[in-house]
This record gives sequence, structure tokens and C-alpha cells, in this order.
Amino acid sequence: MIERKYFPINENTARTAKNINSFSDYVSGSATAEYKAYVDRVYNVVDRIAEEKPHLLERAVDKAECYSRKLAEYYNNYYRNEASCPSILISGGSNFPVKKKEKQNSRRETLHGTWQYLEEYARKITHLLTMEQPILSSDENAIELLEEKLESLTDMQERMKTANKAIRLKDTERGNEQLRNMGYSDEEIKKLREPDFCGRVGYPDYALTNNNANIKRVKGRLESLKKEKSQKTSENEVADLSGVTVKENVEEMRLQLFFEGKPEPEIRDILKRQAFKWSPRNSCWQRQLTNNARWAAKQAIEQIKKLREEVE
Repeated sequence: MIERKYFPINENTARTAKNINSFSDYVSGSATAEYKAYVDRVYNVVDRIAEEKPHLLERAVDKAECYSRKLAEYYNNYYRNEASCPSILISGGSNFPVKKKEKQNSRRETLHGTWQYLEEYARKITHLLTMEQPILSSDENAIELLEEKLESLTDMQERMKTANKAIRLKDTERGNEQLRNMGYSDEEIKKLREPDFCGRVGYPDYALTNNNANIKRVKGRLESLKKEKSQKTSENEVADLSGVTVKENVEEMRLQLFFEGKPEPEIRDILKRQAFKWSPRNSCWQRQLTNNARWAAKQAIEQIKKLREEVE
């Protein structure tokens, strides 16, 4: 089992929030228990990833720890907000702090948005297991993951074609036997033989067409990524622009701009307009390494040069 990281929940604030909003007593430790239950739900998925998708384990562990930390922040903020103003049913209507209650309700809406974000974040961890997550070019295992996805799509295409051939056999029993040999249950065979609203049986043509389009898309991306990653990381200082270095980081699939010191606000605005984002981890401005990124870098550099010329 993967080590599970939990973060502290302020039980005193949770108790206060309960006492001023409910007639029932607070159960000691219940806030922490509820928080841990949600965290455990995510780590249970991580444990399965460790067994079934070990190449994704590091990413899953990082995401689970991030989720655990952010969820603890959410709970502490939630209880702090709930403790900021009592329920009118508890305090009574005399001198009730209406404005404080309005502020509390507004904060509740914001916190609800945070909760929805965290639920989506938890789903992304599950997607690592189900392979429904997008494969990022920056992932060091991107080529392996794309090859795995391509193999899965190709197998599905052949499976659908073979199943359709079996269904169209005049000898129904023979066709059913072939489907059973492919692993289809009797219930699945029955559904495949049931005509849809257009009278089609088996897998419809559009299913094969769509899957084939996905095969071509993944093939194209795989070839492109292999070509990109076959190149070496390059790093060059920008001519006529002192203190600026452009790096094509093939390992992380990022085009990175490094500056000596912090760029002026006007330069940061230029970078943002060209979709570059600040990376605290790499201490640079970067975006995904593509031909569009190369063009954007050239545009940004020309604009920065022009800005500096105007200043001088």
C-alpha cells in the first residue's frame, strides 16, 4: 500500500462551526474522519495504479498528495467560514448580523466552486487508471502511453470487424459460438443482435469510422512526438537581446525563455500575450514545444527588442 499523506484539520474550528449552526452535538474527530475518507478514496485508486499502471505511479502519488493538501485547505476554510456567523435558528433574530451572514453566504458560493474543482481533480486521478486522461507530450512516458493507446484502438477495430462478420453469418449458432470464443457473454451477444433505431445490428459503421479516425490521429501524434523527441535539447542566447536565452527542452517538451533577473512588467505582458507561462520549478517562461510555440517565441523576442529600443 502506498504511503498516505494527510494534513491537519482544525477540530476546534469544526466544533465551533457545528455548535453555532446546529442543535446536535459535535462528534469529536468527525471533521478529520470525513476528510480522511475522501483522501482514502483517492489513495485506493493510487494503490491500484501501483499494481496495474506502475509507469504512472509517480504522477498519481504527486496528484494524490496535492489533492490531500488542497482538500485540507478547503475543509479548514469551510469550517472557518461556517464559524464566522451563527444560524438565525440558533442565535435568534434579535440583533442578528445580517451583513456578516451575507458575507458568509457569498464565501459559501466561492467554496462550493473549490469543492467542484477538487471533485474534478479526484476524477483526473481515476482517469490515470482508466486511461481516459489526456496524454501530455511533456510526460516522459508519452510515447509508451500513445503506443499502448494505439494498440488498444487497433485491437478494438479488429474486434468490432470480426464481431460483425460473426453476426452476419447465416448460421446464427455458429456466429454466436464465434462471439463466445471472442469473450462475449450471451447478454452482450443479444444486445449486438438487437436492431437499433435504423435497423442496424452489430457495431454500426460510424463506430468503426470514428475509431479508425482515432487510430489515424494517435498514429500521427506518435510519429510527430517520436520525431520531436529524437532531437536534442538546444539552448541559445538571443542575438541583440542580452540576458535572454531560448531553450528547446525536448525532455519536457517545452520551449523555454530564460531571463537574467525578473523581466519588466511590459515584457511579462508580451510573454503572456504569446501564451508563455511562468514556471517556478524551471525558473523560466515556457509553453509546450510546437511549431506554433517557436513562432510565438520569435514574435515575443521581436516585440521585446522593439520595446527595449524604444526605452533606450
